[in-house]
Order: sequence, then C-alpha cells, then structure tokens
Amino acid sequence: MFIPLTPIRCFLRALELYPNKVGVVSEEARYTYSEFADRSRRMAAGLCARGVKPGDRVAFLSFNTNVLLEGYLAVPLAGAILLPLNVRLHFEELKVLVEHAQPRVLLYEKEFASQVDGLREAAPGCTFLAIDGEGGGLDSLFANDPLPFPDLTSIDENAIAELFYTSGSTGRPKGVTLSHRTLYLHALSIASTLNHSDRQVILHTIPLFHANGWGFPHFATMCGFKHVMVRRFDPPTVFKLIEEEAATVMILVPTMAMSLLNCPRRPEFDVSSVEQILVGGAASSPELITQLEEAFPCATVVAGYGLTETSPVVSTGRAKGTLTFEDDAARRRFSSRAGWPFVGVEVRVVDGNSIDVERDSETVGELIVRGDNVMDGYYLDPELTREVIVDGWFHTGDMAVWDREDCVHVVDRQKDIIISGGENIASIEIELVLQAHPAVAECAVVAAPNDRWGEVPVAIVVLREGASANSEELLAFAATRLARFKMPQQIVLQHEPLPKNGTGKIMKRALREPFWIGKERRVQG
Repeated sequence: MFIPLTPIRCFLRALELYPNKVGVVSEEARYTYSEFADRSRRMAAGLCARGVKPGDRVAFLSFNTNVLLEGYLAVPLAGAILLPLNVRLHFEELKVLVEHAQPRVLLYEKEFASQVDGLREAAPGCTFLAIDGEGGGLDSLFANDPLPFPDLTSIDENAIAELFYTSGSTGRPKGVTLSHRTLYLHALSIASTLNHSDRQVILHTIPLFHANGWGFPHFATMCGFKHVMVRRFDPPTVFKLIEEEAATVMILVPTMAMSLLNCPRRPEFDVSSVEQILVGGAASSPELITQLEEAFPCATVVAGYGLTETSPVVSTGRAKGTLTFEDDAARRRFSSRAGWPFVGVEVRVVDGNSIDVERDSETVGELIVRGDNVMDGYYLDPELTREVIVDGWFHTGDMAVWDREDCVHVVDRQKDIIISGGENIASIEIELVLQAHPAVAECAVVAAPNDRWGEVPVAIVVLREGASANSEELLAFAATRLARFKMPQQIVLQHEPLPKNGTGKIMKRALREPFWIGKERRVQG
C-alpha cells in the first residue's frame, strides 16, 4: 500500500490521539491540539482565498509564536511552500531573499513594519499582512470555515514543502528546498533515534526560522509533545518557562547554553523536569557538557551535528550500548562530538578522490552524507545543486575524522563559513562589503575563537596606497550593510599584501593560524 509521506500526517496523528491535550503554549495563549489544528486549517483556507496556489511561497517574518508554528501546518495544507525568514538579517539581506523567492504572501510582526515597507517593491505580487497588534491582518486571514484535510493520496510527496535560506561560500542566496517526503522521514528518524514519550514538553528555544526548527516542530507534534514557544531567548524567561511548564526537552546552541549557565537568577528556579538537552549549531566541548550536566542534573546532554541541507540533524554524540567509557571525562568527550548518524542517514569521510579514509581517529577527510533527510536541492539553482550533490552524496564541506566505532568527529571546515552563535556567516559576504569602501585595497575575513560565540569574524585589511581609514570607520561603514551578528569583531590593518598561493588565491589558513594557536580546531554545524 502506498500512502504519500508528508508532514501533514504528523499533525493528523496528534489530532487523532491527543485532541483535548494542550499542545501549544505561546505567552498567554494555550491551545489544545484540536484548537491548534482548527486555527491552522482556517489559516490555510484564508491563504487559498487570497490566491495562494500550489508551489507559491508563503513567508513569515516572526519570532517564535504559535502563529509561526501554525504556519508549519497551514502552508503545506494550502499546497504552498513555507518560507520562514531570519529576523536577524539586515534589510538589504532580506531584500535579496525576498527578490529571489518572490513570496505570494508575507506574514509579519509589526515590529518589522519598517523593513516590510521597503520589501514591497522587491515582491510586487506579494500580499503583506501584519499578524499582531491592533488592526493586525491575522483575523482577516483566518477564514470562518477551515480547509479540510486533503485526501493523502492526492499529495505529491516529492513536492517542496519548506524553503530555508542559508549562507554560502559564494555569498549568494542559497535556498534549501525540503520536500514533504524529506520532512516526514526526518521526523521519523528523530522519533526512532531519540528516547521520547508523549508526556514530554519541548521548549522551542531555537528560532523556527532556523533550519526547519531543527526538525522538532514535526517530530514533537507527531509524538504528542506540548510545544512551549520561547518568543525571544532570554535566560530568566527560559528558566521561568521550564519551571512553570515542566519542560523536559531543550535545544541550545553553545551561546544560549553559556547564557543560561551564567544567568545570576538560575538558582531561583526548579529545572529538575529537564531530561534531554541537545547542543548544536556550533562547536561544543566536554567542558560545556560538564557544566550543563551540573546545572541540569536530571538531563542527558549530547552534542549534535547537521546542516540546513540535511533537515538538519545528521548525528549526535549519544551513548551506544557496545561502547564503554573509562570515566565521566571520557564520556563527556564523546558526548561533545558529532557522534553516530541517525536512522535513515549514512555518512562517509572521504579524501579528494572520494575514497574512504582510514577509521583511525587521525586521518582527515570530507564528511559526505546521503539519506532520507537530505534536501532536494537549492531553489532555482541547479548548477549549485550539482556542485554539492555528487554521485548521490551530499558534500558538506566539513572536514572530519572517524574511529572504528563509526563515531564522527568534525575537526575543521573546508568552506570559509564562520559559525558564530549558531548562525552561518559567509566570509566572502563581509569581504565584499569592506572592499566597497574606497580606502580598501584588499581584505580577507577569517574565523577567530571567541568564548561566548564559539567563533567570530575578523577582517584583515590592506588599504590602498595613499588612502587612510581606521578600524572604527570601516566598522561603521560595514554596519550600514550587514546584520549585527555578521559584523567583524575586529579589523586588523596591515601594510604588506595578503599572502597568496601560486594561483593568486588568498591563503586564509595562514591568516587564520595566529588566532587559533593553542586552540583545538573543532567545527560542528
């Protein structure tokens, strides 16, 4: 029997098994799964009434709210493609994405009204609706009659359901397309790999505009979790929600983890309900795992690895019954690694000829992935898709070693992407901005270690002969063109030309090396 795979089935299961259970908590709002589904279906009907057709993009510019979570069901119900936009982007960056995606509808919080006004010209065929505040357009969008759930056999499981933009080494927009099939199988992969029960309560600390919400909106709904929305990450608020809602599951990037650990009010709250913490989005460390275990004594804490292109989870450093550890320090070292792949995911570590490297924990190669979780390709960019999916394997650009137990340890990055606080930053994008300054002859941006953010961009700049500019001037120039999280944290001015190899390419490794002396080179995306 063939039944198409679609994330809509995740919601159908929750509606059938848990209709009267509180499924969503968002600030003062509380909705049962039945109410959650009804609101999503009314949103879907409203989208269709506004001309949304199969394949159209429906964008959200919103923090974590119940409305954005409802969009995860409403948009595919309408046959359209969900496009959550990163609220941290600079207006000019958002404009590029909107011009590329051309959404039919863009739902936004009024906090972003000034950016939205400038986006209208970029998408002339788009309807813009505020979803909050007095006079918001959400009520007008919600139809009185909900859109019926479709006959599942009518759904094309290979149709694109979600679109997420991620930074790339080229600096141009990279829209990751995730099909109905990919999203459903990714949810199943998490469900079959992680321990869970329907009594669990997930705290959505990760923005849902980031990498498919790490796959947890669909997985948690399928399993009947209670979703607790964290509108904006604020440590006291997070601790308050953990205590009030008895949260059991939490996903953190290392910067979030450090903020929680350093929060002066942490001792005021009961965190004994927390059972699982997954740390990803940037490099973790045994020390961070240790500190989290001490702060959340009832929780299992493991690192994870993934990319937007893999829906995103590929692997975690979870325990395996065939492996024993000599002590807690050894266990924590393992828990901080990329670990073993999830069900339905295959990984290899290969050399430049695509030959598997030795499993000796020393030989470095590129990590490549194939599985049910891998994207279909980049939106409107078949050339770039062919570059990264070769012979059926997705080339991550991350460099890794693996051991005889098939445990992956990501050690460096082939691409010049900087992961700062869980956000991907394209170094070339910053370079292009700085090179636009009339005093700059050449520049290179590399990653430097940072205790808070994991790594941050640093720019090495050579000025034109006879020109003058200081670091403050260059930073002020960049601030008008880049989001705050992409800003270089330091600009190093030097007189000699940047080092180059025989083909004229800048040798970034040589520029990066002084910043990393004495540091362990570890990069997990």
